[in-house]
Formats: sequence, C-alpha cells, structure tokens
Amino acid sequence: MRLEPVGNPTLTRQLGLPALALLCTVVIASLLAMIAGAQPFSVLGLIVKGAFGSKFAALETLNRATPLIFTGLAVAVAFRAQLWNIGAEAQLYMGAVVTVVLGTGALSLPAFALLPTIAIAAMLAGAVALLVPTFLKTRFGVDEVVTTLLLNFVVLLWVSMLLEGALKDPMGLGWPKSARLIGEARLPRIMDGLRLHWGFGLALISALVVWVIQRRTTLGYEMRAVGLNAEAARFAGIPVNAVLIKTALLSGGLAALAGFSEVAGLKGNLTLDISPGFGYTGIIVAMLALLNPLGVVVAALFVAGIFVGADSMSRAAGVPTYLADIMLAFALLLMVLAIMLTKFRVRRS
Repeated sequence: MRLEPVGNPTLTRQLGLPALALLCTVVIASLLAMIAGAQPFSVLGLIVKGAFGSKFAALETLNRATPLIFTGLAVAVAFRAQLWNIGAEAQLYMGAVVTVVLGTGALSLPAFALLPTIAIAAMLAGAVALLVPTFLKTRFGVDEVVTTLLLNFVVLLWVSMLLEGALKDPMGLGWPKSARLIGEARLPRIMDGLRLHWGFGLALISALVVWVIQRRTTLGYEMRAVGLNAEAARFAGIPVNAVLIKTALLSGGLAALAGFSEVAGLKGNLTLDISPGFGYTGIIVAMLALLNPLGVVVAALFVAGIFVGADSMSRAAGVPTYLADIMLAFALLLMVLAIMLTKFRVRRS
C-alpha cells in the first residue's frame, strides 16, 4: 500500500470525509454506550438535551465554548503557518495572571479604559510566552513542540507559587487563590442572572478578525505560504522568520484572551484549576475545524456541548462522563485521518 497525492481534491472529498469522521465518532460512542449498559440513542439524546435542551443549558454550553474558541483560534493560527503551538495552556494562564494583577486595583483608570487595557496587557503576556519558543525555533532550530509543551508545566508551577505567595488572597482562609477583581475589571453579563458574559462576544469578534487576517491580508497570505512550504516561501522572498514571529504574537495573544475571559468574565479570581485543559482541547477544536477560524466557533460549540451534555447524561443514564473524553479522542483521530485522505489516496503498490 502507498499514499498518492491528490492534485485538486473535490469539494465532496473535502467535506464528505470530515463529515464521515464525525458520523463514525457517533457510531463508536453508541457502541460504547451499549457496552456500558445504556441505550445508545437514549444516551446521545440526553447529551444533546443536556447541552441545548433548555435556555440555561444552552447558555452554559456557550459559556464553556468561550475559552475553547480562543484556544482553538490560537492553535489554528499557529498550525496554519506550521508553528506547532502546544502551549496554549501556558499562554492562557499568563493572560489570567496579568488579568488578576491589573484587575485587583493596580491600575487607576476610568472604567471604560480599564477592561481594554487589561485585555491588551493579557494578550502581550501570552504573546511573549509563545515568542520565546518561536525565537528558539527560528534562531537555533529548537523544536517548538517540546518547548511549548514543557512551558505548560513551568507556567503552572509558577502560578502555583504565586497563589501560595505574592497573589494569595489574605482573606481567602488559607486557600491558594487570588483576591477578587474589582467590579470595573469584570466583563458584564450578557443576560442578568445567568453566567454567560461578553467574553463570548469577544470570542466571536476574534474569530471574524482572524478570518479577515487570513483571507484578506498580506500577513494571512504569507502565513499560508510558509505553512505550505517554508523553503519555497523563502525563495519567493517571504521573510519566513518574521512571519513566524508575527504568527506567534497573534497566536499567543488569542490564547491569553481565554485566561482573561475566564477570570474577568466568569471566575472573578485566579485558582490553579481555572482551566481543565482548555489549551489542549483547543488543539481538538482547531483540527475539527480544519484550521478554519469560523469553523473554530462551530467546533468549539460541538466540543462544549459534548462536555456540558455529558454531565447531564451521566446523571440521567448512569453512564460515566468519560464517554465524552472518548468521543473527543476518536473525533480527533478520525478527523486527522480524514484530513490526510483529502490530500492523499491509498493505492496498492
């Protein structure tokens, strides 16, 4: 068996194979539900109902999707230029730390200027967190997969140290958490009485801006060119290293907005468990979206719906919530296979 490149894949091939991958994921999840002793269609129905079956459930799904949109965009931007950013988790926490430092009274700015200033500062912190591995890649050829992955653990340990020291809330009864943000530093709720905040609106705007950058700007063209063939792009006069640096700044900043939105919009303070793996899940979101910024929104809603719906399904059907993790794992693996088969066809040698 050998793989033969497909010159110009048809639209049916480009859309049909990813759709088939998602269908196979549903079939596998149904089989696992049967093994767990539940009715497969009942389980899938409970997941959908738990995620979108009521106003509260739908808004909770949107709430969970917000950080996934930011981290999915961060990964999609980086991967498009073949900058393998596995460190969105670290960049998220960098944004969260800056949000807490500036949002607990360190800045004396008018209310209308405080939130934008904090958001920009958070983005700069996330950008720097990815800029360091990118510089090591462009200057010394260090594999960014290793450096960005290891930085996740370094940043988490650093945040843990801060929460036990400089950022620890003196009124927190000894718990490792920061002080709460002042009211002017909080993102307002979209609907009173519910947890959905304007971070979701910011995420949608970010997806649109990234789409415009990729499709309508010179930088977007250069990012795609570098991602397709860096050597050919360099031969054509594109400054590859500069493009990677700009990509890192944009990608790291987007991931940091996830930390900003979680602290300023949802939690109100910083704890070590503010992210249950949003940075890593962003990779799944980006791959499910085929690295399309607008597709990231849909993929994030899909992934968030599975997680939110799985909690409700577990209580109603007695099936472990780990079924959601398995569904996402199979979705990612099958989507990667589908992407490969859109570019290559299998031939017998």
